[in-house]
Amino acid sequence: MKLDSKIPEGHISQKWTDYKDHLKLVAPNNRPKIDIIVVGTGLAGASAAASFAEMGYNVKSFCFQDSPRRAHSIAAQGGINAAKNYQNDGDSTFRLFYDTIKGGDYRAREANVHRLAEVSSNIIDQCVAQGVPFARDYGGLLDNRSFGGTQVQRTFYAAGQTGQQLLLGAYSSLSRQIGVGNVKMFNRHEMLDLVKIDGKARGIIARNLVTGEIERHSAHAVIIASGGYGNVYFLSTNAMGSNVTAAWKIHKQGALFANPCFVQIHPTCIPVHGTNQAKLTLMSESLRNSGRIWVPKKKEDAAAIREGKLQPTQLKEEDRDYFLERRYPAFGNLVPRDVASRAAKEMCDQGHGIEANDTNEGVYLDFSSEIKSKGKQAAYAKGNHNPSDEEATKLGKQWLEEKYGNLFTMYQKITDENPYETPMKIYPAVHYTMGGVWVDYNLQSTIPGCFVAGEANFSDHGANRLGASALMQGLADGYFVLPYTVSNYLADDIRTGKISTDLPEFVEAEKNVKETINTFLSNNGTKTVDHFHKRLGLIIWNKVGMARNEAGLKQAIQEVSDLKAEFYKDVYVPGSNEELNPELEKALRVADLIDLGQLMAMDALQRNESCGGHFREEYQDAEGETLRDDENFSFVSAWEYKGNDITKSELHKEELKYEFIKIAARNYK
Repeated sequence: MKLDSKIPEGHISQKWTDYKDHLKLVAPNNRPKIDIIVVGTGLAGASAAASFAEMGYNVKSFCFQDSPRRAHSIAAQGGINAAKNYQNDGDSTFRLFYDTIKGGDYRAREANVHRLAEVSSNIIDQCVAQGVPFARDYGGLLDNRSFGGTQVQRTFYAAGQTGQQLLLGAYSSLSRQIGVGNVKMFNRHEMLDLVKIDGKARGIIARNLVTGEIERHSAHAVIIASGGYGNVYFLSTNAMGSNVTAAWKIHKQGALFANPCFVQIHPTCIPVHGTNQAKLTLMSESLRNSGRIWVPKKKEDAAAIREGKLQPTQLKEEDRDYFLERRYPAFGNLVPRDVASRAAKEMCDQGHGIEANDTNEGVYLDFSSEIKSKGKQAAYAKGNHNPSDEEATKLGKQWLEEKYGNLFTMYQKITDENPYETPMKIYPAVHYTMGGVWVDYNLQSTIPGCFVAGEANFSDHGANRLGASALMQGLADGYFVLPYTVSNYLADDIRTGKISTDLPEFVEAEKNVKETINTFLSNNGTKTVDHFHKRLGLIIWNKVGMARNEAGLKQAIQEVSDLKAEFYKDVYVPGSNEELNPELEKALRVADLIDLGQLMAMDALQRNESCGGHFREEYQDAEGETLRDDENFSFVSAWEYKGNDITKSELHKEELKYEFIKIAARNYK
């Protein structure tokens, strides 16, 4: 299959008014009602649902949480990128475009990324109009800060809770449309299958998670905005309910799944504490603006810290290794996430880790230098040009609290350590997935009428996402891309009329879902769903995690295959379908994660290069940096489902062509 990304001629200069098919539409007052289903209520889903409703469509919005406000977008902390150049430091649309392509290690589609950069400024204006309380500088203008992978300040933020504030803004728009009857909200519902009629997406089968009822819902187009698949690793920064089920169901119906091995490991997370832990906590990347990452230079000092015999504050400056500043002097602590994560892993592998856990993995994020610096600036501004150390420290802590106070409070509640006094302990953890459902330039999957937005698709981030770009992509897709592209598609459905849920395709899809549920409920197993999920996570983390090699990937493919067979034979799901049954929910999700885990290992095995979040140990230079193979692997790997045996999946390739970016070695030194 040759993939056609449907990129218009001269895409860089394309204007949205060029979508000529809008002329097929009729005046709103004479327009028949067209139904759209949106699965997921994160930033991409909520903004898309609100936009479609505002345009006059009938929208059904689905989320498995009890409220759209609990979508995982709420957990994003650091900020949202936009090329407004408020700091007058040389930012531009092209620079944002270039930084994103380079940050993704030249494995993203050029056209989609340029469009993302083009609409980024509109997102900020939209959110300010909604009342999102972005931080402001002393003059009242919107403030910016830096993020990894850039040398300009383009990240707009609201303390350490940017995702929450942006989601509340989108939710307010969604709530208004719910209130006037343009959106019908289905909380505590999970999509379990896609319904196709004559090859087009025409609806979904959903389960009411409270009553267990299996429901049929029809539409003229289906939008999947259900987030990423990081929970395949069991331990991640994702909400524990986050899953791949909606995306995987459309994959099984014919949508290609692209670049599944591209997973982002975030460098600033609280380290794992014990084997019974069920979730990891993210500390915002924005902290790397003010904190310096280091480990003890001497292994014996690291061992003494782990044993509690030495405090980090007792270690002299000359005995600390600020390894990111040493290795990457141009970017220092603001190197991209994949670079920072690998560097931290290397230091811990060499015996310099400082956390007293099972693996001795952890490094320090130290704010003492920033406290002194900002404290002296604050004192000077108050007229005290020679403050004492105590005065400078007090003012510096106040400045830090205003900037990151909620993050520091969260860290202290989790670890019982005061980060103002003692350096934070951090270590990389699974965070974001760049891979996802393959989409064309219009965000349509290989199933006509099935569009995919936000983290659920693969389109914008290549092999590594730059910080603060996830919120940007979600809102760009929902507010400024899908309203044009979906309307363009629906122009041909203006006279289709209501689609009946009594059609044979709906009956068959519902029957298949019920059979799957009954299979789990009638299974005479002895082990819990979490038992299998944890084992899957260990396989994928150890062999498809921060570092991969051919032998480990082959082992992972076989081990996941064996785990899958054991899962279906020995999993125990208590209760029934006609009730609230969280174990049944988890079983259905873990079944999809197992299949995905195997596909991830297969994708990583065929990509004989290192790029971004995909680090193959066989492909690195003398300094341990990634070695890309642009001649043989400058493509999107898009997998076609070929049945229950995932090893039979067929690989298709979309060649990546760069017209405006010159491919170069990815150097942050």
